[in-house]
Amino acid sequence: MKLRITHETLYHYTPIVETAQHVAHLQPPMTPCQSCQQHHLATEPNATQVSSNIDAFGNHRVYWSLPSPHNSLKVTAQSELETFLIGEKRLDALAKQVLHLSWENAVLAYRYRADIASDQATEFAYTSHHAPIDTAFAIYAQSSFPPGRNLIDATRHLMQRIHTDFKYESFSTDISTPALKVLEDKKGVCQDFAHVMLACLRSLGLAARYVSGYLLTEPPPGQPRLIGSDASHAWISLRIPKMNPVEGTESWYDFDPTNNRDGWCSPGTDYVRLAVGRDFADVSPLRGVLQGGTHHTLAVSVTVEPL
Repeated sequence: MKLRITHETLYHYTPIVETAQHVAHLQPPMTPCQSCQQHHLATEPNATQVSSNIDAFGNHRVYWSLPSPHNSLKVTAQSELETFLIGEKRLDALAKQVLHLSWENAVLAYRYRADIASDQATEFAYTSHHAPIDTAFAIYAQSSFPPGRNLIDATRHLMQRIHTDFKYESFSTDISTPALKVLEDKKGVCQDFAHVMLACLRSLGLAARYVSGYLLTEPPPGQPRLIGSDASHAWISLRIPKMNPVEGTESWYDFDPTNNRDGWCSPGTDYVRLAVGRDFADVSPLRGVLQGGTHHTLAVSVTVEPL
């Protein structure tokens, strides 16, 4: 599937901002399930001293400065890319490698053992700011993880429970709402469900990462696609430990508790990965340090359209 994504962010500041430094994660990476063919980032006012690099998690990261006074900032990122599924041969090979992998054996890969190297993704088994390790998460997850159950089957069952038990309710939370509060209230949005699922898996000793991205949404039959009606999306990616990649395919399996969908390296061709990290704090699309601008308003518009 060929897609064009336009992500527009608009800030208005009071009082004016004298100077500012910003960092953005807005460029989709190349993955086994997507190929980014074009990407363009523009700012108003125009950015100066622009630089880019790859962060510790493999994400594209852009820095820029705004040394002149301004009372607004508009950032527009446009990307064109193609998404696709893994070939059947690779899929069969991957499936065979996890067919008999129990979740308890997966946990062993992240524990310290003398003279044995731990899995390279062990950092994703540790607590993080938005996805803490806590007994409450382990208790909620436990019924999905009986002894000996296959790792992916158990995690899929957990995803299905979160999808059923939790209510998607816009504006019921914000980024400061703790995952424990979301677990208690059983309501939130996609990033909340992702953080709860991460916390559950980590509280059992498993490794998983937060994925930010986009999801193509279809308008009702006969209705035109609305510009800016889509939004950023979030899901999680489970680490499959001690598994040899097959022709470049990553040893990760994705789960989307918001929509109850899963798949190798992507829940589907209508998903676009933007960045991965321990939780949202690692992959915020845009953040900055300002001199001035004590108060601000924010408007975000995302359009995902097929080409």
